[in-house]
This record gives sequence, C-alpha cells and structure tokens, in this order.
Amino acid sequence: MSNRVKMRLLPQDERNKNFEEVACGYTETEALAEANRCLNCVNMPCVSGCPVNIMIPHFITKIKARDFEGAYEIIKESNNFPAICGRVCPQESQCEAKCIRGIKQEPVAIGRLERFVADHHQRTNEIKEFKKNGIKVAVIGSGPSGLSCAGELAKAGFEVDIYEALHKPGGVLVYGIPEFRLPKKIVEDEIEDLKQLGVRIMTNMVVGRVSTINELRDQGYKAIYIATGAGLPKFMNIPNENLNGVYTANEYLTRVNLMKAYEDDASTPIYHGKEVVVVGGGNVAMDAARCALRMKANSVTVVYRRSSNELPARAEEVEHAKEEGIKFAFLSNPIAIIGNNDHQVKGIKCIKMKLSSPDESGRQRPVEILDSEFVINCDMVIMAIGTTPNPLMKMTITELEFNKWGGMIIDENGMTNMLGVYAGGDAVTGAATVIKAMQAGKIAANSIIASFT
Repeated sequence: MSNRVKMRLLPQDERNKNFEEVACGYTETEALAEANRCLNCVNMPCVSGCPVNIMIPHFITKIKARDFEGAYEIIKESNNFPAICGRVCPQESQCEAKCIRGIKQEPVAIGRLERFVADHHQRTNEIKEFKKNGIKVAVIGSGPSGLSCAGELAKAGFEVDIYEALHKPGGVLVYGIPEFRLPKKIVEDEIEDLKQLGVRIMTNMVVGRVSTINELRDQGYKAIYIATGAGLPKFMNIPNENLNGVYTANEYLTRVNLMKAYEDDASTPIYHGKEVVVVGGGNVAMDAARCALRMKANSVTVVYRRSSNELPARAEEVEHAKEEGIKFAFLSNPIAIIGNNDHQVKGIKCIKMKLSSPDESGRQRPVEILDSEFVINCDMVIMAIGTTPNPLMKMTITELEFNKWGGMIIDENGMTNMLGVYAGGDAVTGAATVIKAMQAGKIAANSIIASFT
C-alpha cells in the first residue's frame, strides 16, 4: 500500500461553528493500514528528525503486531506526552520530513500513529511506579517544557514540585491551543498521569512574587528548572493599537481557551467581533482566526506581509482555516488601525508589499509598494505577531544572565549561570514549538539526573 491513510475530519460546515476536535483520529483498522506503510528502515532516518528521538520504527512495528501497549511503552521512553505531541507537533517538518517513503510518495503518518497509540492507552491507563531517591527538585512553570522535565525527573525517582502561576496547569497547552486542535481533556489526562508518578503541582504560585529562587533553595530543593514560557506579546507600534477591539492573540486565546468564553454561560468578558482581522501568519494566528470564526464572526481575514509560500503556520492548519472560510490578505502589512469617535475599531489601514532579497531568516524580505494603501473594514483586530520570554524572572532574579531578547542564557546542559538552576523552552528561545520546549525540558532533566549519579 502506497497511499497515506487519510484522517477523518468533522464536516467543514459544522466544525466552524463549534469547538469540537476537528481531526477524528485513526480507527484500529486505519492505524494498522498506515503502520504497514512503514518500511522499517535499518538506519531509521525518521528518528533523527524527532527532537526527543522516539524510536519510531520500533513503535510502528508494535502497532503492526497489534501490541498497542508495547508501542506506547516505546514512545513513553522518549516522550512523556504522546497524546499531545501526536496532535500539535509539526511532524511534516521533523520526523515525517526524513521518512524514506516520502521521497516518492507521501511519508508515513507518524504523528497520527503516535496519537492513535496514546489515545488507545488512555482507555486502559496503566501507570508504572518508580522508586524515589528523596532528592527534591522545583520546576517553575507547567507548560510543555516544565511538564517534560518533571516527567523525566519523576521516572528517575526525584521528588518534583511544579509551581504554576495560573489557576490551571498546562501553560500554552491550555491557554494557547484551542479545544478543536487539542481537547483540554487530553491535557488533563496527561497531567494526571504525571501526578500518578508523584509530581505535585501547585497553582496560583507566581515565583518571583510569592517566593524567590533563594527561598525555594531554603525549602530543600537541590535543583530548580525555570520554564516560564514566552508570555509577553509583541506589538507593531502602529497608530491606535490601544483602541477598543484590539486584542493580542495571547489575551484573546486565553479568554477563549482557558476561560472558556465560547460557552453560552461563560462569565469571561470578551468582545464578539463581527468583522475580524488577524495580523500574522504563524500557528497562533491560525488558532486566533479559527477561534474568532467560532465566536460567531461574520468574516475573518488573516493579514500577512509575505506570500502564502512563506507562511510559517503548519500547512494542515492553513488548509483547515481555508476550508472553514478564513480569508487571507497576503503581501499586506498594517500601518494603522482606524477608530470611531467611541475609540472602537472600525478598520485597519494596510499597505501592499513585494518580496525582495532574503533577510536573516532566509526568507525573501517584504518591502512596501509606494502609494498602495488600502483599508479593510473591521470591528476587531487580533495581533498575532509573536511573543518574547516572560520578563518576571529578569525583573526579580538579578543574578541570572539574559540575552538582549530577554531569554535566559544557558549552557549545552540547560544550566544557567547560577549553580543548580536550569532553564529551557520558550523562556530561553522565545516562542517555539511544543516539542522543542519538551526537548529542552528533557535535556535539563537528564543533566540534573547526571549531577546526582
């Protein structure tokens, strides 16, 4: 069999009106058919494309044999959260990009198989026990990087406490990624598995305000991992960004996802824009646009300064957005937001762009076309142009070293300039993928483990 097994999706005219998961997942029959496309390459190039080095052909071989729990155990050796990664990782640019099958045909759907195995396990849900070593470690932040670090440490016998600033654990997994891409029940189940390993999670704990790094050390923590993420949104610094009806994607997605503003009886205040413009071209922009549509907007337009070929969002997410009715204004860049006498958004002024020589990112640089301004009428604008690391650590821990972008400086083992204090994920790199953040957590955890053995 050479054709990739397609994943069933909710019908387009239904899913853009609700927050149910769009991708339905494989059935057992579909998973077996897709697994049998794997060539089981001896040199396993797909593994080199995985940031956490899952032994991909090994777990797929287990699927072929219908040993789904065996497949799960292989994945869990490298990845503590397969149900999450199977849904949100950009496999097409990582493991699947290295798949030999993909040279002449479509690559094996590795991510979909990972999701199938994880979902099957959640229906059986057996938790292993690990012997404790009595060494305490504090993890600051319960996003993908902090959870990954905690999981690795717990399996190695460490006593791990996670300190989370929000009222629910999960970080960007719960406040940033919409329900229709990553159901919150999946995140809750993965976190519950972590708790079963002995990890304690304390919410409403803002380290840097409630307690300091030195106070945590005084409480007996032998190592500390900082994974506070990249929660500070960027702005364009164009006129009228402070008008009513202008949101950052961070705020908008938090209100919709974490605070469930989409529910009929939600008490979360949120403006229901009818004509919405989303500025940006990444996965966050796609999430914001698709949420706005589900929040009963009449139209949603994504404004992106480059062409469709340069869109950084996953191709699958862009395809789903287009299917749902999202419009795109490519080679366009906002230069001002227009308001009415009540300081409410009534439009966004843009200028047309053209692509020139490549910039430092390797993509063609967009430049303005003179006298090409135009206006898109709208009553709501969502800025989704990126985020930078949470500044609280820099404000409160003067001993730590930071780069010019506000990210903590670490060595190859994930350690900061403070002995026993590690950091990783978006707090170091700025906004990146879930799996990259998990990789950083795993590296730091292995370094902590090595320092006590």
